[in-house]
Amino acid sequence: MRRSAGEAASSCPRPTAGTAGTEMRCHQVNADSLWLKLGQTAQQLTATINEGVHTARPAHRPLDNAQKHPLLEPTMTESNFTRFVEVGRVVLLKNGPSSGRIAVIVEIIDHNRAIIDGPTTSVPRQSYPFKHLTLTGLKLTGLPRAAGSGVVKKLVEKEAVVDKWNKSAWAQKREASEKRRSLSDFDRFKVLVLKKQRRDRVRKAVSKASA
Repeated sequence: MRRSAGEAASSCPRPTAGTAGTEMRCHQVNADSLWLKLGQTAQQLTATINEGVHTARPAHRPLDNAQKHPLLEPTMTESNFTRFVEVGRVVLLKNGPSSGRIAVIVEIIDHNRAIIDGPTTSVPRQSYPFKHLTLTGLKLTGLPRAAGSGVVKKLVEKEAVVDKWNKSAWAQKREASEKRRSLSDFDRFKVLVLKKQRRDRVRKAVSKASA
């Protein structure tokens, strides 16, 4: 049976004359006991640390349905975007000879270009970069990929795409802006006079009503 370091130290005789060998053996026993105790303490600390790590990081296992977190579940959410680059999408050209006109995407070449066609708006069939196109909210339903100009024309006339575009607030605002841009100096002066007359009439009507 092993003795503890304290017991081993207490059992050593007091140093006297002629007992040098006995004293050295007692110190050796004490050193062995201390190293044994240190080893046991280190093993206990290692076991405690490992137990804490396993407790803090449990093993990965599949969760039950009641334990699944909603953020971890693959949910299908509706996108906030409604205008996508797709076949049949009506686009507005903002650069080039046909700038300001609308056309239809009939085929997507890559992530930079698409083939557009506008048989009813005098836009020739051509490859056009996306950076010079603006997606509108209009779309031709049932248009097959790489459809010919005849098919595109029939669907555009059937769904009255051009009329819908002309009646939209976007098109009317663009038309008013183009009209103001094309005015001459005298035309702008006439507009200024008419706006002043309108303000005077409104002011007189308000003052008369409040009197």
